[in-house]
Amino acid sequence: QVQLVESGGGSVQAGGSLRLSCEASGYTYSSYRMGWFRQAPGKEREGVAVISTGGVSTSYVDSVKGRFTISRDNAKNLLYLQMNSLKPEDTAMYYCARGRPYNYGSLRGRDFDYWGQGTQVTVSS
Repeated sequence: QVQLVESGGGSVQAGGSLRLSCEASGYTYSSYRMGWFRQAPGKEREGVAVISTGGVSTSYVDSVKGRFTISRDNAKNLLYLQMNSLKPEDTAMYYCARGRPYNYGSLRGRDFDYWGQGTQVTVSS
């Protein structure tokens, strides 16, 4: 069965960095686009970044452009989100997700079919 397990969250001061990881199993990882989402308390889930199957094409929500980098290692079935210059407004639960076969770079939640349990990121000012 498809499993996605995130790790790497934690607490950091504003301006700091964190790298999230997501380990995928139960399917041919390299055949699917992958994405990162986040949800803060009282707010809707937000698509943060998506990456193509080969890792060449990426897309980001405007609020993280220039600060976050999504990448993947298809040999190890791993997805990453490098987060630099973190801000308090980045505080949220972060989830990795698998893109549906027709997902050509969408950051809409409905275009992803499997989700991890999430890892908490807390940024203090």
